[in-house]
Amino acid sequence: MTRRPIHPWIFMVLILPFGMMSGYLTVAVAYLLTKAGVSVEHVAGLIAISFIPHTWKFLWAPVADTTLGRKTWYVIACVLSAVGFWATGAFPATRAGLAALTVVVVVANVAVTFLGMSVESLMAYEAPDEEKGRASGWFQAGNLGGGGLGGGAGLWLAQHLAAPWMAGAVLGLVCLLCCIALFFIEEPMASHRHENLGKSLLHVVIDLWKTAKSRMGAIALILCFLPIGSGAAGGLWSAVAGDWKASDNTVALVNGVIGGLVSAVGCVLGGWLCDRMNRKGAYVLYGLLQALCAVAMAIAPRTETSYITFTMSYAFITGLTYAGFSAFVLEAMGLGAAATKYNLFASLSNMPIAYMTSIDGWAHGRWGAAGMLFTEAIVGAVGLVLFLGVLVVLPARKQASRNT
Repeated sequence: MTRRPIHPWIFMVLILPFGMMSGYLTVAVAYLLTKAGVSVEHVAGLIAISFIPHTWKFLWAPVADTTLGRKTWYVIACVLSAVGFWATGAFPATRAGLAALTVVVVVANVAVTFLGMSVESLMAYEAPDEEKGRASGWFQAGNLGGGGLGGGAGLWLAQHLAAPWMAGAVLGLVCLLCCIALFFIEEPMASHRHENLGKSLLHVVIDLWKTAKSRMGAIALILCFLPIGSGAAGGLWSAVAGDWKASDNTVALVNGVIGGLVSAVGCVLGGWLCDRMNRKGAYVLYGLLQALCAVAMAIAPRTETSYITFTMSYAFITGLTYAGFSAFVLEAMGLGAAATKYNLFASLSNMPIAYMTSIDGWAHGRWGAAGMLFTEAIVGAVGLVLFLGVLVVLPARKQASRNT
């Protein structure tokens, strides 16, 4: 039975709350914490901790794959995420409130993982193979654009509204409004589901194993651990803005709405290119561009103009890398237990973001802004070399196994 074509902007709207959650923390909350005297290293630690649920979410992804419908899970997760926005804004952004804020951030990010799983599964089934890149681009445009919305609007609201919790409440309302997009997409059938829950889980495990042992699946798994195109420095731009003498308004604009829009444009372009060239090659190219951008920013003068120029360039390239990663993963995993498979890759891919965020914060504390940027570029270059080595060696291993 032929389905009505789904325009990929649907995935952009649905994934907005996922990006908003990250943006609100890395821009708005991070900026308020540093203004309250919390060190960049402690802020980097909080951001790194927020990635823990996203690193391990593949463990509970089978729940989304085998129970309820994807749209039902989306609504549930959206409501819980909206509460998470409010709670994050309700706790004081100070050194004394850091422990309680950490707990809230972890719980809120667990909730939003289920929202992401729902959208990823819908995208895997509804996007045709020849348009996986385009769908990935719009999907990541919503993710990174949502980060700009949550960060920029969240910071502006926190600075202008009467009480801190109001900013989180407004973002929570925007989160709930995204449910309207569900009316434009159908609930796809899932061949891996059965009436018996145990049998469904077994099919999920078998499907996951088949994907992991394929050449494309193995390459995608290895890629997840490498620090290529992580965009980790972007999570610290607001915290290190003082090194470039950037004003409050500049920080809010370039790391907020404008930065999100620039990232979204990069996502759409990056996804479009992935449908027209080798997706592995595209990802390598995007990662190289991001490392070069970090080097250029380290060398450039410490002025507000440089801050605007390079954070915008970095945001655009991060959009390219995110779209490239999603396009490659969608190609490698196929259909079946889509939520579990995509989130295995997505969970593992958050590991380099988390450890690079910590490394960047550590490097800034030892060597300042230039040291942080050079460190990110060097580690990223090492990751690129390792990935190119995998592309050369893995086919040889497969061939050797066939000859034995």
